[in-house]
Amino acid sequence: MNASREIDRHQQESHRQQLERDGSHAFFNVLTSPELFTTLERLLPDNHRERLFPPTETLSMFLTQALSQDRSCQSVVNRSAVSRCHSGFKVCSTNTSGYCRARARLPLALPQELAIECGRAASDAVPDSWKCNGRPVRLVDGATIAMPDTGDNQARYPQSTSQAQGLGFPQCRLVCLLCQASGALLDCEISPRAGKGNDEQSGLREQLDVLERDDILIGDAYYCSYWLFCELSKRGVDAVFEQNGARRKKTDFRRGRRLGHNDHVVTLKKPEVRPEWMSEEEYTRTPSSIDVRELRVSGKILSTTFTDSESKPKSAIKTLYWQRWDVELDFRNLKTTMGMNTMSCRTPDMVFEEIWVYLLAYNVTRLLMSQAAASHQLLPRQISFKHTIQMWLAWKDERTDADPVVLFALIAQCRVGNRPGRIEPRAVKRRLKRFPSLTVPRHIARARIMLHGHP
Repeated sequence: MNASREIDRHQQESHRQQLERDGSHAFFNVLTSPELFTTLERLLPDNHRERLFPPTETLSMFLTQALSQDRSCQSVVNRSAVSRCHSGFKVCSTNTSGYCRARARLPLALPQELAIECGRAASDAVPDSWKCNGRPVRLVDGATIAMPDTGDNQARYPQSTSQAQGLGFPQCRLVCLLCQASGALLDCEISPRAGKGNDEQSGLREQLDVLERDDILIGDAYYCSYWLFCELSKRGVDAVFEQNGARRKKTDFRRGRRLGHNDHVVTLKKPEVRPEWMSEEEYTRTPSSIDVRELRVSGKILSTTFTDSESKPKSAIKTLYWQRWDVELDFRNLKTTMGMNTMSCRTPDMVFEEIWVYLLAYNVTRLLMSQAAASHQLLPRQISFKHTIQMWLAWKDERTDADPVVLFALIAQCRVGNRPGRIEPRAVKRRLKRFPSLTVPRHIARARIMLHGHP
């Protein structure tokens, strides 16, 4: 055992020596922590050559690039070159080709497994006081991401059919499963935006093994289906979903077992038509009926597997479902704060890797927020996500050897406001420059300008 620990210590020290050449590696200390080092070491390429950008250094630079305002490769390579000069190393080229090739050599599974491992570490460390009566709450939702308009990207992630060829951008769909208490991402399914088997329920079905007995799953109306309720009940997972549009119109609170005003339990029958994605054997094993509770709260009709009104009164279900809004804020942090709304890589494989690098950076930030919250008797969602990123980037730029406890204290200082019932118009006040929309492919527009000039 002591020999194994000594080997691990030497391996970690080897990676530290590689990364000491560049102070811009914001996430090295987290990636080589005891929780993640085993995963990192297993996923690194075997017998990789000593290069200007070794794998761990490349991943750290990729992470720094994801969180920077200027996300260009040139920016992160320039910072690396300046840092090497300050550290006494010889001047290196600022050409980005070496760094881009190093990114392409990274195993696709490296950022993916590290992100999941980091999210699991943040979720497992959640104390019972952050949970719902000691039960973990999971959030699920989907979002779309755009990427550069290249032939390879269009082939794997086609643009919307409502857009003319040459005028749209390839899009992929993310279906994410998150921990409500810590905000950490537990898993993510990436697929084309449209087409059979690419809807949000299909994405969730690929992640059901992440859920454990006694978990509570919260989602919007896209997830409210007979098949999902049956599968979750079999796994010992309770769920609270908003009622979908088709069934919402048919809900009659005069039927079923009445629990209170606009609150009842009904028995849903198994549909006679087997869905295409389900095998005949699975269809046969599915129960012929299931009891589901329906209740109306604040203008919404919710469906849930909590059928006992004494242990889960109507007010408790309402409070539980209102936590679903946290996943919208998490997507805002990913897409707006971190700039993940549009990818920059030009091939599908690199887009996949870039998405998981963003998710890894997101989970590392959530891990820091959880540690800061636990140290200062706060909830992680009381701490500002953007402030945490800013503090972490400022901290690493100073290359300080101060105790991380000081960093946690600085992170915990900036807290988000508690504004229940806040209402804001979905409109912008500042007027943007009015440019006409591009109505023909760009190469045709250029040819017209060369022939006739700008209109």
